[in-house]
Amino acid sequence: QVQLVESGGGLVQAGGSLRLSCAASGRTFSNYAMGWFRQTPGKEREFVAGISWNGVSTLYADSVKGRFTISRDNYKPSVSLQMNSLKPEDTAVYYCAADFVFRPPYSSNYWGQGTQVTVSS
Repeated sequence: QVQLVESGGGLVQAGGSLRLSCAASGRTFSNYAMGWFRQTPGKEREFVAGISWNGVSTLYADSVKGRFTISRDNYKPSVSLQMNSLKPEDTAVYYCAADFVFRPPYSSNYWGQGTQVTVSS
């Protein structure tokens, strides 16, 4: 099992950048693919980015491709999401996820508590 705690959310102007971090605890972190998801009120949680257990493979939603970068450090252990060129439509609660499944519907078995990202126009 793994426990996840996100940080780094906040308020930023459109075009700006934020870096989300997710600290993980549990001895099995390096075995898991990891992901980031986001959710806005009244909508289902949606996939944002995923990374394989060894960091070799990554996957992005079309809406963030070229702007967001997911990375991981199995020694810390942690996973990060660098978000550049932010848009107001990126506003959401962002969730870190462990044991991410690399196929639609891109589900996951473990979740953090979420961190709010707000992008002002």
